[in-house]
Amino acid sequence: MERILVVDDEKEIADLLDVYFQNEGFTVSTAATVEEAWKKITSEPISIALLDVMLPDGDGFSLCKKIREQFLFPVIMLTAKDEEMDKITGLTFGADDYVTKPFRPMEVVARVKAQLRRTTRYDQPQLRREDAYTKNGMFLNVKAHECYVDGNLLNLTPTEFLILRILYEHRGEVVSAEELFHGIWKDEYFEKSTNTITTHIRHLREKMNDTEQPRYIKTVWGVGYKIEK
Repeated sequence: MERILVVDDEKEIADLLDVYFQNEGFTVSTAATVEEAWKKITSEPISIALLDVMLPDGDGFSLCKKIREQFLFPVIMLTAKDEEMDKITGLTFGADDYVTKPFRPMEVVARVKAQLRRTTRYDQPQLRREDAYTKNGMFLNVKAHECYVDGNLLNLTPTEFLILRILYEHRGEVVSAEELFHGIWKDEYFEKSTNTITTHIRHLREKMNDTEQPRYIKTVWGVGYKIEK
């Protein structure tokens, strides 16, 4: 059974999400501090984590960064309303999505289900064209959910890998930010959604050590992104 970790020092929010998730058949763990959350992450099988930004002994950003050093399960940030910088910072540290407070519990449930569907979708055979792609020192193994650059295995989040996979499945074609957004989140696209995609692309390039003159993910200005055939 999939286990959700809710990290929030507001007990009312944690308890509310606990009820909604359990009603949907999930197992739920809660934590009110970074220390408590890390103990559970390293001792329990976590399928996805929801992290509040402000915590008594630290912040959700640093916890997200620490998670990404060792784990690949999806992370959703719980951010303050209209704090665009919080959203961008969370994505930069490896978060896969964000939900702004105050939120509707069923919206959070829907976001969690979407992320879990995405992580299980990687190994479905009907989505594969081929098992591997090699170009300019990058080796993408779709079947194994792995990406190597110059022989080094990259520690990619599920969202980052999905971006690469979408570009790979449309290699040689330009994929717009809107198409990427729909392919990843299935949500309505807004102008600000471009910032979300841009942040993930930048983070991917940093992990690939490919920021100056990109060899892998090419920007077609005013149109979108592509990787070569």
